[in-house]
Amino acid sequence: MTANPLNSKPFFIKDSDHVRVKICGVKKEADAIAAVECGADALGFNLYAGSKRYVQWQKEAAWIRELPAEISRIAVIVNSTLEEACRWLEMDLFDGLQLQGEESREFCQSLVKCRKPVLKAVRLMNVGILEQVRAYPVFGFLVDSYRKGSFGGTGERFDWTLLKGIDLEKPLIVSGGLTPENVTDAVCEMRPYAVDVATGVENREGFKDKYKMRDFVLAARVQDQGVK
Repeated sequence: MTANPLNSKPFFIKDSDHVRVKICGVKKEADAIAAVECGADALGFNLYAGSKRYVQWQKEAAWIRELPAEISRIAVIVNSTLEEACRWLEMDLFDGLQLQGEESREFCQSLVKCRKPVLKAVRLMNVGILEQVRAYPVFGFLVDSYRKGSFGGTGERFDWTLLKGIDLEKPLIVSGGLTPENVTDAVCEMRPYAVDVATGVENREGFKDKYKMRDFVLAARVQDQGVK
């Protein structure tokens, strides 16, 4: 196995074709525990105040810090200042950052010194956008659906065929409209490094549904079980 020198947690270890699962938009401890029990590799915590999944990390820090050591805790931010981004990377609460806004290549380059993994989200309008971010100095790219005025978490799918034949030479995390019912097809068609889900495993109140998370993880890893 080849480990990312910046982080030794399973989500950031590049080993063969094992599909990793990230559950994003976790807002409370019970949901986090359920996600871990269902087999998630990483949890995303939205620090963007404009999101319906926003969490005040200062109030939730105690239980986030107590999550199992093997679980990657990823802070999701949108157009934060460089000072804020560095502060979140330097504290021990989070293992990495997910940049969900319009952060530049130069912004990402400035985070390299913090020596923790950074994911750059790309809201996919066309394949040209992928070429624009190819040289970003990040661990990997999270490809999400595009909706004007939104920074993700819409529950909408993008056109999966846009990724056909695309090799960004970095881990690809697929998001946007994934559900327990379609994630197996997504994995088979796009062969991603990881899949990311928020809306697709939530109940009507906007919290995570343990049974949906269980089914999502099982469906995402169907190829790990030798099923083609």
